[in-house]
Amino acid sequence: MSTIVLPKEIKTAHGEHAHHHELSFWRKYIFSLDHKVIGIQFLFSSCFFLLVGGLLALVVRLQLGWPDHQGWFYLMMAKFFHAIFGDKMIAGTIILPEFYNAAFTMHATFMIFFAVMPFLMGTFANFLIPLQIGAGDMAFPKLNMASFWVSLLSGAIMLCAFIVPGGAAGGGWTSYPTLSAIPELSGVTWGQNLWLISLLLSGVASLMGAINYITTIVNMRAPGMSWLRMPLPVWAMFVTAILLLLAVPVLAAALVLLLFDRTLGTSFFIPHGVLVAGSPLTGHTGGGQVLLWQHLFWFFGHPEVYIMILPAMGLTSEILSVFARKPIFGYKAMVLSICGIAFLGFIVWGHHMFQSGMNPLLGTTFMISTMAIAIPSAIKTFNWLGTLWGGNFKFTTAFLFAIGFVSMFAIGGLSGIFMASSPVDIFIHDTYFIVGHIHYVLFGGSIMAIFGGIYYWFPKMFGRMMNEKIGKLHFWLLFLSFNGVFFPMHILGVNGMMRRIYDYTQYEHLAHLQPLNAFMSVCAFILGLSVLIFLFNLFYSIFRGPKAPVNPWNANTLEWTVAYPIPHGNFAEMPHVFRGPYEYSAPDCPEGQDFYPQNVPPPGWGPTDSKAH
Repeated sequence: MSTIVLPKEIKTAHGEHAHHHELSFWRKYIFSLDHKVIGIQFLFSSCFFLLVGGLLALVVRLQLGWPDHQGWFYLMMAKFFHAIFGDKMIAGTIILPEFYNAAFTMHATFMIFFAVMPFLMGTFANFLIPLQIGAGDMAFPKLNMASFWVSLLSGAIMLCAFIVPGGAAGGGWTSYPTLSAIPELSGVTWGQNLWLISLLLSGVASLMGAINYITTIVNMRAPGMSWLRMPLPVWAMFVTAILLLLAVPVLAAALVLLLFDRTLGTSFFIPHGVLVAGSPLTGHTGGGQVLLWQHLFWFFGHPEVYIMILPAMGLTSEILSVFARKPIFGYKAMVLSICGIAFLGFIVWGHHMFQSGMNPLLGTTFMISTMAIAIPSAIKTFNWLGTLWGGNFKFTTAFLFAIGFVSMFAIGGLSGIFMASSPVDIFIHDTYFIVGHIHYVLFGGSIMAIFGGIYYWFPKMFGRMMNEKIGKLHFWLLFLSFNGVFFPMHILGVNGMMRRIYDYTQYEHLAHLQPLNAFMSVCAFILGLSVLIFLFNLFYSIFRGPKAPVNPWNANTLEWTVAYPIPHGNFAEMPHVFRGPYEYSAPDCPEGQDFYPQNVPPPGWGPTDSKAH
């Protein structure tokens, strides 16, 4: 590896790089301006909210597994949850129906807005973007710091919803009016208001991050880091940041309007003639449209799915190429696919509303455009397979999770085709088929990639290696239990089991599904155990893991050229990029090495050639 000493004017244009400051504890670790520290702050906060969201998921699975509230396993776990949530949510060993509603609502809310999104666009975007493009930091470090603290504040507000009178929001993560707009219908008062305020703040934090990421990538790439030399995680995060900029304001506007309906007596989403307990609703003039919320929500909601999957695709591409020791297959096609998925993601929101009574012709246009997303998605999947074909594999934990991502995402993608088809979707939309599909995409996909990314970049984050044996135990437990939980959901769905139902055994045609639900619930608790194993490995390795070499994976992107601890400013001298990000197994590599780092110049290059790059 080599680092090129650049002319003074180039240094000035990009600002001085690595610099050493003596900072207080508060400035260094709490109110830090260093993108790496902020990324790690997002890592820890996301782990916390992952635990909260996971705990709520187990409450849901406990109720679904044993809706008669009997059995030693149910009673044991109900007492455990009772100790956490108290009598207002779990009366003795009975999970109250209103808490069940809050549990599945807040599970999805925490997982989507406070775990998966911050993991991908908080942790990895912050940590990787400057390092992989050769920049010293983000374009706006103070805005970056503010993004984290606003995000944390929004999470704290969401947690407070559990302790206010009326409990937390219980109308599902989509919060459809009129249930969410009229407190008398749901019984939830301030819990729903806090849900709206919290997501509004979370959106502000996302916008701060998106502005920073786009500005940094456009303006602060190292010399030679052309667009088509950028690593795929950076490409994915760049496109995702654009999605955030375009989609989040729409959701923010909808949240404000819904908050006005609840607190100021407006009727943006409340129609005429609403009855509450048989009496006309008072305090609202009516005349609003419930469908307006659905349009606004899903104009954000569908791109949101890609906000949570595109960065995961970028991380997976990186890991697969490194551990297959091959260049990524079809780099340009991968970049175009990212852009194609993002574009199509903005014109398909209507497929979430096939049941709303839309004109069949309009539904057909949404159906065709939704199916078109299969094309760039398939290009990416086949390119991952092409990358793996004939590879010289190194089965690290990170690689296992990357393979897990591809296989689970493929299942999630295939099941998604059924929902794209309006004649089929009308029958399965309100069933567990949908729940199974979205979890294959967002857990089997995004969470697998997040775990893989943490195992892969952990040496650069903390200067130590994670325990591989514990990591592989984590992977196999998670992989097997994940499929034990979510694959049977497709069977439940085609049997007609409704989602968000408290006690399905009250329906004769669903009662026979209880043993299958109990099996899924046991698998869910094993899945939870696997996450605890991961957290143990994470914190154990931070303090006791063996020290990591500079480049333990023999990867060729820029972050692996700097030693831990990486100073604020990252690079002692500005790197110069000469190569693409995936030059592995090149036939002309020096003996004993099968890759070219991006900052290694081609043979015969001299400082006078710098203008050529």
